[in-house]
Amino acid sequence: MVRPLIIILGAIPVLAAIFIVVPTLTRPTVPTVAVTPDDVISIEYSKQHLKKISFGLTQSIGSDTSEVLTINNDGKSTYSLTKDGYSEPDKKYQLSKDEVTKLTAFIKETGFMEIPQTSFQVKNDLNEYEKYKLDVTLNGKSTSIQWSDPNSTQEFVPPLIIHMQNNLDDIITEIIK
Repeated sequence: MVRPLIIILGAIPVLAAIFIVVPTLTRPTVPTVAVTPDDVISIEYSKQHLKKISFGLTQSIGSDTSEVLTINNDGKSTYSLTKDGYSEPDKKYQLSKDEVTKLTAFIKETGFMEIPQTSFQVKNDLNEYEKYKLDVTLNGKSTSIQWSDPNSTQEFVPPLIIHMQNNLDDIITEIIK
């Protein structure tokens, strides 16, 4: 008689945890309740496709393609592309207030600003890889993170960074349509 009672009492916290965690995991977006009208945010995201260039005895790493996306607090965005050393004209874009609010909420709610300023090392034997840099300023506090694609580093790139990268890549895709 005691064993079934212990099992039932042990199952109560497990069930409570499931009822708390499942809705959080299935929610498609981060709640925006922490965003206030006083929040000021600016984002600069850059993506470079780097190649190892050989000059006979020496080697250098050069950028084949470089993309920069800047987003201001009011949603005004600029996309710059440099390909093979030639700059294309900047593309201006206006993000909706909801899109800016979602980015701000993601940064505030997930503790993104608390990620230490860091740079992830790239494997030495690579000839080509993607390198990213993200500078975020939120209410006067800034953070800068540099990373490379997960296949080109042996270090663990946090999912928060990859999620933010995917969101910003989606915005770039929308701009260049």
